[in-house]
Amino acid sequence: MTKPVTKLDLRAVTPLPERIEKYLAVCEEKLGLVPNVLRAYLFDIAKFDTFTGMYNDLMLGESGLSKLEREMIAVVVSSINRCWYCQVAHGAAVRELSGDPALGEAMVMNYRAAPLDARQRAMLDFAALVTEASATVSEADRAALRVQGFSDRDIFGIIAVVGFFSMSNRIASATGMEPNPEYHAMAR
Repeated sequence: MTKPVTKLDLRAVTPLPERIEKYLAVCEEKLGLVPNVLRAYLFDIAKFDTFTGMYNDLMLGESGLSKLEREMIAVVVSSINRCWYCQVAHGAAVRELSGDPALGEAMVMNYRAAPLDARQRAMLDFAALVTEASATVSEADRAALRVQGFSDRDIFGIIAVVGFFSMSNRIASATGMEPNPEYHAMAR
């Protein structure tokens, strides 16, 4: 019996569509696991498709933001929102993409203590502002990003990643989603 990944009794559709089985097999091959967040959505294929479509576009699609930068944003948002699942999963991604275990830990605990360059700091300060007080974002805040070389498309990307993880954090936390144990040992 597989341990439930959330505190809700939501059972996966059976049988899963073949395309979903293939998607999960690719995750297993690339990551060495199927992220519990994906397992959590298997009770509703439309929601699974929506979640994975948005995630893949924002986090893996073409962007002026590197994959590491997008993962750093995910960790900052998740840290502010105190989302255990996302801090663990995306902290592991930062460790892996950066090759720096200490950076991943600092990002989870307090990104302001992390050794960041000016561009990264501006990006993450903006991400924190959007997470905590999006209605207060001003043209001066956007201009500070432009000074660091971010295009308006990049700025939209930062905002979209913040928005996506703000939603995901709430779902993961409120459902009691458990991080995959394997994440804890990754890239250490």
